[in-house]
Amino acid sequence: MRPPRAPPTLPAEATLTAAALEILGLTRRYRGGRTALDRVDLSLARGRTLGLAGPNGSGKSTLLSIVAGTEVATSGSVRVLGGSPLDRAVLRRVGWLPEDSPFPRELSARAALELCGALQGLTRAQLGERCGPMLETVGLGPHARTRLGRYSRGMLRRFGLAQAVLHDPELLLLDEPTAGLDAQGFEALDLLLDRARARGASVVLASHLAGDLERRCDELCVLVDGRVAARGAPAEVLGRSSLLEIYRAGARTR
Repeated sequence: MRPPRAPPTLPAEATLTAAALEILGLTRRYRGGRTALDRVDLSLARGRTLGLAGPNGSGKSTLLSIVAGTEVATSGSVRVLGGSPLDRAVLRRVGWLPEDSPFPRELSARAALELCGALQGLTRAQLGERCGPMLETVGLGPHARTRLGRYSRGMLRRFGLAQAVLHDPELLLLDEPTAGLDAQGFEALDLLLDRARARGASVVLASHLAGDLERRCDELCVLVDGRVAARGAPAEVLGRSSLLEIYRAGARTR
């Protein structure tokens, strides 16, 4: 089935005042009847960090994929920075770290980072200025000429962080960014998040670990079986019950 055509890009003055993310009634069904997301409503104001929690199979990655424009919703409305996630001009303002790190393993880290940056609209001069320092920031400077195929899982996650923020996105989508990270990786993640928030970027950070979310996020949304089971400040949501208890309660209400 051919994806729907993206609507025209909104005027600049409209996108500047729009929320970072506005989702209404988002549903995603797959062939065979499986429902990954079921009428999800979600919003994120500019400059805020949202934690997206949920057990495996709860719909976190599907939601981020739709926001990132690599999947299409079955029904519902999704607005990203005031526009459509199918609009290339909008997606150039979004940074995305997918869960599975699908980067070209035959390229060196430097070449792959330059390719990712070029696809996001960076000029040759900007790539020359940014790629080296960014690899140093995530601790991969000494391995810049090493092929990604020889990287460990943790090194690939650090590379993924580098490519996600290289073009200074207005909205940053991170799917399980701490998976496989070592101490150096955690330090790089927090540094890059601090930089992104300092320039006013919005962040969605998906994880099933409460420790990843509580101190890094302004808000927390818990998905269970594709539905919103809880939403609020992390201390409020986690103060009432543990994530496991929320998961169990959400599953019982299906």
